[in-house]
Parts: sequence; C-alpha cells; structure tokens
Amino acid sequence: MDVKVSVVVPVYNPGDTADACIRSVLEQSMPSEDYEVIFADDGSDDGIQLRLDAVAAVRSNVRVLHLGRTGSPMRGRNVAMAVARGEYVYLLDQADRLDRLALERMYERAVETGADILIGRLVDGQGPPSKIFERNRDNADLLGDRLLTLLTPHKLYRREFLDEEVLAFPDPGGLLAEQTFVTRAYLRARTITVLADQVCCHLGERPVKQEEDPYVHGAELRELLDVVDYEVPAGRRRDRMYAHWFRAAVLRRLAGAGFVSSSRDRAATFTTLRELVVQRFPQRLDRYLPVHLRVRAALLRAGRLDQLVELAQAMRDTRLQAELRDLRWEDGAFTMDLAVEIVRAGGEPVRFIPRGDDGLVWEPPVPLDGLALSPELADVTLAASRARFEVYVRHEESGLIYFLPVTCSMTRGRHRNGVRLQVTGSARLDAASAALGDALPPGLWEIHVRMYGGANQVRARVTGSPLNCTGTLANHSERLVIPWWSDQGELGVCVEPPSFAESIVLVSPGATVTPQRDHVFVVVPVPYVPPSGGPTAELVLRRASRGEHEICAPALVEPGVPGQLAGRLVAKVPVRRVYREGFLAPGDWRPFLRIGDREVGLRFKVGMSFGGRVEVQAAAAARRPATRYPLFKRVALRIPGVRRAVTVTRAAQRRYLPG
Repeated sequence: MDVKVSVVVPVYNPGDTADACIRSVLEQSMPSEDYEVIFADDGSDDGIQLRLDAVAAVRSNVRVLHLGRTGSPMRGRNVAMAVARGEYVYLLDQADRLDRLALERMYERAVETGADILIGRLVDGQGPPSKIFERNRDNADLLGDRLLTLLTPHKLYRREFLDEEVLAFPDPGGLLAEQTFVTRAYLRARTITVLADQVCCHLGERPVKQEEDPYVHGAELRELLDVVDYEVPAGRRRDRMYAHWFRAAVLRRLAGAGFVSSSRDRAATFTTLRELVVQRFPQRLDRYLPVHLRVRAALLRAGRLDQLVELAQAMRDTRLQAELRDLRWEDGAFTMDLAVEIVRAGGEPVRFIPRGDDGLVWEPPVPLDGLALSPELADVTLAASRARFEVYVRHEESGLIYFLPVTCSMTRGRHRNGVRLQVTGSARLDAASAALGDALPPGLWEIHVRMYGGANQVRARVTGSPLNCTGTLANHSERLVIPWWSDQGELGVCVEPPSFAESIVLVSPGATVTPQRDHVFVVVPVPYVPPSGGPTAELVLRRASRGEHEICAPALVEPGVPGQLAGRLVAKVPVRRVYREGFLAPGDWRPFLRIGDREVGLRFKVGMSFGGRVEVQAAAAARRPATRYPLFKRVALRIPGVRRAVTVTRAAQRRYLPG
C-alpha cells in the first residue's frame, strides 16, 4: 500500500525531551502502514541513536538516518525529504508533539482541497496568538490571511510539489534560512489550506542558541529578500512583504534585550543593519510601519545609534492596562466589559498631540535630539481611528487559544495638554461554541486582551477585583462554567471544575468575615450550588506558625441564583484574645475546606490582631503542614541508616500489605 504521509524529524542530543515527540508519532490514529516516520540524527552522542534504532527494529514504518554532525537541522530535513515515500511530507521538530488525530485529519483535508501546503493548527504556549487559525481556509491568501506571521516549517507539503519546485532548506542556516524555505514554498504553491478546527501540533521549546552573528543574520536576510525579488514583481505586494521583514528582522532587532542592555556586538548589529536598510529597504516602505518603527527607521538611516538605544530603553516598559469594569452572565454566556489603554512605566497613559481638527501626532517618550519629526512621519490619525482590542482565551495547561467575539470603540480623552486613547467594549464567551463553533474543553482558561492603538500593539492579561463569582451551566448543557482570579488578580474561567470543592477554591479570594461579639462568620463564595444542596462541609483553620493548632467549624452552604448571585459557605468560628483550644486567637490562620475525608486549601488567610480585629487577607492556596514528629523520633531519624530503613519499610508496606 502507498504511504500517505512521511513525518520528518531532525534530531540532535534531545535527551528526554524527545520522548513526547516519539510517542506522538507512533500513536497516530492513521494506520501504521499508511505513514512513515523518518528521524534524521545529526551526529548525536547522548544515546538517542540507540533508542531510535531500537524503535525502528520493532516498527516497520520508522526509519533512522545517521548523519555526520553539521550543527543545523537543515541537512537532516533535506536528506529525509529526499528519501521520503509519502504522498505528503510533514516537518516536525524533536521537542514537538503531534495530536493523535493530526496526520489523519491533515491528510484528508489536503486531499479534499488539493493543497500543495496544509497548515494544521499549532499550539504554542509561549508566543502571541496567530489570527491564521480563526477559521478553516480552503485556499489562503499570503497577505490577506497573514501567512507571513507563520514561517516555521511545521506544515504538510505535497511531495510532488517539493520535487517539482526543487525546494530545499539552505544548509547550513538559522531561523531566516527556515523562513526562506517556507516563503519560497508559499509563493510557488497553487493552493494553501488552513486546518483551524483540529489541533495538529503542540510546539515544544526550541534549543537555546547564542545570539546570532549579525553578519550571518544580514547574509541570510539578503538571501531571503533575493527570493522575494525573484518570485514577486516589483509593486505593492512586494513592498508589503519587504515591510514584514523590515519590522521583524531589522527594526525589532534594534529593541531586543541584548541590543539595549549590552554593548557587546551592538556596533556590529547597528552597522550591518544600517547598511542593509540603505541597500534594500527604501523609505517608501515606512508607510507600512507603525509610528514608533517609522521613527526607529529614520534614526537608523541617520546613523543615530545613541538615540536608538535611548528610545528602545524608554519603550521597554510600555504595557497594556486592561481594566475589567463589569462581569455578568447573559443567556448562558459570560460577558465582560473592558476598558483598555496603552501606558508607559508607572501607569502613565501614552500621550498624543492634537493636530488640526481631528489629527493626532505621536509624542516620543524621550527627546530625539537632531531628528526633526515631520508631521507625516509622526502622524497617527488613521491608526488611532482604527484602535481596537481583541480578546482570546488560552488553556492554562495546553496553551490552546481561541478568539472571542468583541464589540469595542475608541474614545479620546484629555491628558496633560494632549490626548489619550482608550478603547472600551465588551467580549462574550459562550463555552458551548467558543472553540470555533465547538465546546471549550474542560480546564482553566486564562483571558487575554491585545490592543492595536495608535503607536503600539500590546497584549496582557485582564485584571480587576473579583466582581462576580457566580457560575452557571453553559447554555443548559450541564457543563459548569465559573469565573476565577489568579493570585495576581488575573481573570479566567474554569470549564467543568473537577469537584464541588475545587470550584470553591477558585473563587475563595472573595471570602469575607463578619465579626460578632464572641465569634466571627467566615463567608466564602460558592459559584454554583447543585439542586441537591451540595455535600456536608467543614471549614478548618490552622495556625500558620503552629500547624497542630486547628479549629473545625461546620459550614452551612446557602444556594444562590445560578448566573446571577453566588451562593455562600458560612462558618461560625468562636474567638478569644488569648489562645484556647477550638478558638480563633491572634495570629495568621490558613483555611481548608474539608468534605468527607478530603481537604483542599483555600486561597486566603484569616488574620487576627492582639486587639481582636479579624480580617481576610489575600494568599496563595494553603497547604497542609508536613507531619511534625515527636522530639525522640526526630533525633532517631538522624542516626545513619535509620531514615533509609524507615523509607524502605514504608515502601514495602504500601506495595505488599493491604491498607
């Protein structure tokens, strides 16, 4: 039977990081006779060669290529693609992990659309979200669908297409060499398909490399631009492509941490990039840049290294401030009202200068001596009129991202004889359809916002005080969805909490105390109380400094109104100013929720002053203190060999003796 897909994986000294990759390619839903895996080893010396050979010995669809050391994955990819037998070839890295359905779904979709290249949904837990995966696309457009923002090699390529176009990676090469290969493939492909509704690959961390030599970087960028010149006629399309690398490979490099904080190689980077800009990036490209990059380009052309460093240092602390103004449930969907603004260090809003009736001019954060900013260079009127924000949810564990529908508008406000821009609006999260029409998978989801406004594109978590802790059953689907706040005050939602107790833990930072004469009521919000009323619960308070001192108070669970009003867990705790067993006394106490024989720590602490004042303070989830042995036992465990004997005895008891 013909091979449908060849998976190519270059390998070099991966250690244990390759385990997930190897398992994922061997456990595909596609029958093993329909695909092959080719590992191209670049002269590893950590034992991975023997491991891969052992896998190949028992799996007929696995091949291992033992190559000499080159220091780059490019040669391994080229050799593996040359010997691949599959109708399609998928390129993977050694730390990545394929979803179980990935090859089957990608192949089916590629055959259906006749794709030369298929881009399957990628999950990257670190980088910014890609708009490419907002929806499926049968035939994506290079510029209109922002394909240049995804230039990693992780794609499914039709092998005949690779052979016909003689596509290969520059060898050796770095990041820009990879982009050269993908760019040439994009430009020569007749059909590029995007599969957005199926997670295909979870990206792992790439090996950490030393800062790339600026001369090598310049040479690789020139080679990439030569490809663009050869494939794309002069005109607006080529200019827009040039502008992409002008931003990503030149101007942003002049604001990196290495360039700003260290003078090592700074002069070489500046000299190399300035020469490249003079030769390959004409001033007409500046119209495609945001204003701060237009200014950076002008400084680079003018040879002002000192001003470039000063500007980059001043802008490093620019950040997004996303304020949560309201939180509510509407027809089973979670609605957030937001006010979003770009601010400088210390929370100072970015200021713009009025120009004419409605015009706006950007004000640099530092004086730019010797550079006269023309009104055309600094004008941000059009960009400000298009200011907007995007909201997306990110799965805390997997990194999976989905964008939410938003409505927003930009408002101008006066600020220090200038103008500040603030975008206000709302985002709606329907857990039953937020995953491209499907239900959100269970788990904790962070809520992020990204703003485009005048001079910057910035992203941040949504923050704010807990406004509403109530949960609801999403669209009557019996899937509980509740809001939660991280220990840093960042908003998220939890879909299907693991248990009743865990749902209370998530919203427990909203706990309060109500003092009475000889006791206090500790009130903890309960996001959702089932019709049965929930299980019997106890609130346990343990003294932070002396874990053996504890108070157990029965807790009454009061139901709320799902989607409107949170329920409450109320515990009556007796109070004394002098310590007595079973009473709350001065000091810090850590709370736990006990249901049956299980305890979970709550995310606050109760403090009592010597004057009798009791208050709730923010804190990370409490942990039960470790067992403290009696003095004689602690001394005995210090005798050589005793601790080891105890450990072995306990292990044997757990393994062989019934509990």
